[in-house]
Amino acid sequence: FMSELTNTDSVKWHCTRIAAAVFMLSALFAVSANAQGTNTLRERELLRAVLRDNQMLKAALAKWEMMKARVPQARAWEDLRAGVDWRAERSVNVPPNSFMDQTAMLEQEVPISGKNRSRSRAAPAEARAAFEDLRRMELDLIMRARSAYARLANGYAQLEVNRRNTELLNQFVQISRSRYEAGVATQADVLLAQTDAAKLLEAQADIERQISQEQSALNVLMNRPAQERLGQPSALVFTAQMLSLESLQTSAIALRPELRRAQSRIDAERFRLELANRQWFPDPALNVKAQRYNSAAQAVSEVDVGVSIPIPWLNWKKYSAGVLEARRTVEEAERQFDATRVETLGLVRDQLKKIQTSANQYELYRDNILPL
Repeated sequence: FMSELTNTDSVKWHCTRIAAAVFMLSALFAVSANAQGTNTLRERELLRAVLRDNQMLKAALAKWEMMKARVPQARAWEDLRAGVDWRAERSVNVPPNSFMDQTAMLEQEVPISGKNRSRSRAAPAEARAAFEDLRRMELDLIMRARSAYARLANGYAQLEVNRRNTELLNQFVQISRSRYEAGVATQADVLLAQTDAAKLLEAQADIERQISQEQSALNVLMNRPAQERLGQPSALVFTAQMLSLESLQTSAIALRPELRRAQSRIDAERFRLELANRQWFPDPALNVKAQRYNSAAQAVSEVDVGVSIPIPWLNWKKYSAGVLEARRTVEEAERQFDATRVETLGLVRDQLKKIQTSANQYELYRDNILPL
């Protein structure tokens, strides 16, 4: 149909269709001059609400507090055991001082093997792993909130561009109709312009659905009803930065929660291996017994002191298997750390490429498409 239009009209027609088609795609950093609303949703306030009210983050915080509470439990000795025994009656006739009628006993296990020290070292490592889970949850929530905020701002920007393109196409429909009535254009030109205008209305419905979807996502992150009204985001401004792949990878290796959690797990499993080796060394139990004859005048007739120890060497299969299990668990944790490290380097490289691509798209829209 375009072959029958003049060259000037063809250029205008192509420019209008290109602008309408491109802005149907998601432009993360699109900026609209009319994106400011009377009730502005600011990113800083949004993030503060998410970090304050999100229930998943509070659950991760409670888990960290729980893991910290295990540290003094792991360090403590076994409980002191106490017992009392008394004879209710005798079924035989014996002298009154031939049997003990009352016995009191105290017994305490002494951890000379250092098992409690191994447990007390593993517990803080597990608590550090829980803290890294908390950090990961916090960073994920910030990322999800900022991404949804950017998509919401982009939706409003696209809606404004769609409105302007719709006005342009409506004007073009009127021009095409007038040219058709004057006999200098075909009926197909009018139908084509009307079809493109209708497609813009269809795109408007998709953009409005996207805006509703991002509003729901932000409300859920802030622990609010999904249908609660939100203000319009501030206009986004892209600031170019010089990013080095090497420095980003170094920072990711040092700071990524998954890697720090994997390192904490290695520490915990090494202390568990130490604990498994110490299971071969028995901890003695000291006991004190106070006994009294029924007819004796004094309160305590005898005091006995004894020592008892378990014998783990007779059950060597059990403890050998425990040491083997702990050793393999340490190996699995170390290999998991290496895998996470390699994955981190790849993720940083891919993410940097995405940032560069988004920056190029933003500059293309700002410098070429929006002026058209």
